[in-house]
This record gives sequence, structure tokens and C-alpha cells, in this order.
Amino acid sequence: MDSYERQKRGHTMEKNQVSEKDLLNLFERAIQASKASYSPYSKFPVGAAILTSDGRIFTGCNVENRSYGLTNCAERTAVFTAVAEGAKRIRAVAIAAPKADYPVGPCGACRQVLSEFGDESVPVIFGSKIENVKKATLGELYPFDSLHELAD
Repeated sequence: MDSYERQKRGHTMEKNQVSEKDLLNLFERAIQASKASYSPYSKFPVGAAILTSDGRIFTGCNVENRSYGLTNCAERTAVFTAVAEGAKRIRAVAIAAPKADYPVGPCGACRQVLSEFGDESVPVIFGSKIENVKKATLGELYPFDSLHELAD
């Protein structure tokens, strides 16, 4: 079922209405979250902040492990924290990688996890600093999302 079909069948939330100011504030929270990063191997701290449908904000940072496959990204840390606190729907996402020379978007695993809890209209802001952020929607970052009908 493509996004049009999901929308027709009511599988998407209402259009996410998040103000520019709120999105930039969320990005600032992601920058702050990056300061808690445990990244001794890559030396590449990342922070994320997620606004949930009930108005709460959850943050996360990347947590590395010397067995690199066990590393957890900032975005997934934030989502898992939100879910553990009872939040199940995402309204907006911010990702900050302050040491990057350019905006770094979420990895494929994080895009998949974000799509589990947010629809294609969820705004995503990412960058290394406020002056070089990029904005997209989850649908633009993960255009051919599928299998939502499994949860029905």
C-alpha cells in the first residue's frame, strides 16, 4: 500500500503542524543532547530530539560500543526513550551532529524506526549547527515505506 492508499484508508495522522520556531527549538535540544554522547571510537557526537503527539520532547544521543554493531544512534535512543515513557506517535524530529562539516541525515535503520512511529508528513530537521540545517519530511527521507498494514 503506497502513501496515497494509506492516506485514503486513514493510516496517516493529520498533517503535522509544527511551527518553524518549535522546529528550531527542537534542533537546539538535539544540540544539547549531543553533549551527552558516548562516542570514544568515532569521536562523532550526535544528538536527537523528538516531539511526540502529546507535546512531550524526548532526547537521545549516540552510544557507541567497541563491538560497533552494538552502537545505538541518537535517533533510536530518543524514540526508545519516548516509547518507554508511553509515547507512541512522533510529530517532529531534530538531529544534530555538531562536529560534521555538513548536515547529516538519519541512517537507514533510524529512518525505519522513525517510520514505525511517525507518518510521511513528520518534519525532520538536521544539521551541524543552526546555520546549516536541512529540512525534509520523513516521507522525503524514506520515500517507499511499506508494510504498515501489518499493524492493522
